[in-house]
Amino acid sequence: MSKRKGIMSEHLKEEIAKELGVYDIVKSDGWGNVSSRNCGNMVKKAIEIANRNSMQ
Repeated sequence: MSKRKGIMSEHLKEEIAKELGVYDIVKSDGWGNVSSRNCGNMVKKAIEIANRNSMQ
């Protein structure tokens, strides 16, 4: 069974995590320990960025 490749780049995920203040959790414990609420906030932020970029 193949692993799915993420849509967001690692760099973008890290930048959003830093902006939302959860990067320390990612750095020390990995993505699996980020709460679902914070993951949802990251998705919202990524959508905002994508919408902003598509308007340009």
